[in-house]
Amino acid sequence: MTGIGPLEPGEDTWAREPAEARPAPRSGRRRTLLIPAIACAALAAGTTLWVTRPRPAPPPELPFPAQTVTVTFLAGRPTAPRRLAFDVRLAVESGPPVTVTRVSQPYAGMSAESAPRAPFRTPPGSTRVITVTMRVTECGRVPKNAALPFLEVTLRNARAIQTQSFILGPRYTRYLSHALGEACEESAPSSPKPPRRLNS
Repeated sequence: MTGIGPLEPGEDTWAREPAEARPAPRSGRRRTLLIPAIACAALAAGTTLWVTRPRPAPPPELPFPAQTVTVTFLAGRPTAPRRLAFDVRLAVESGPPVTVTRVSQPYAGMSAESAPRAPFRTPPGSTRVITVTMRVTECGRVPKNAALPFLEVTLRNARAIQTQSFILGPRYTRYLSHALGEACEESAPSSPKPPRRLNS
């Protein structure tokens, strides 16, 4: 059979759309959207765990130095005229080490110094014997009978600096009153004796 007519496409020769004209598969777009969503969810979960995590208890606050130190009168000792000396025991019961920066007394007519000389450091759980020497500079300004005398000690540790007045008890009161009485009696000039009257 002959003749000219429209050509029929042969097998497997149908026209196809260009690749760019075909819609992209939706599975890739879903993966692209899921990745940021998963990352955001993981970040939110991690933040929640960090905020709500159990936190350790804060360390206990350090004590003030005066709360950990005791000072005890031991005994007086003989010394030079117008001077008095005595020993005390300083104990640091707990907490950080304590440094004594100054030892003084409240009376204007005396001065005080310590051996060992301040500043000196005492670790916790230990004691130290301190010799305090007082020098009478003006007898008119020291008490004749000291009532509840105290020793002023300036203390320093890792938390604070404090000046604490330690009342050393009745034995120290008796010792100080006696020692001051002797020091000022010895330093006072002796009064001249009145002339003897002769019987006429």
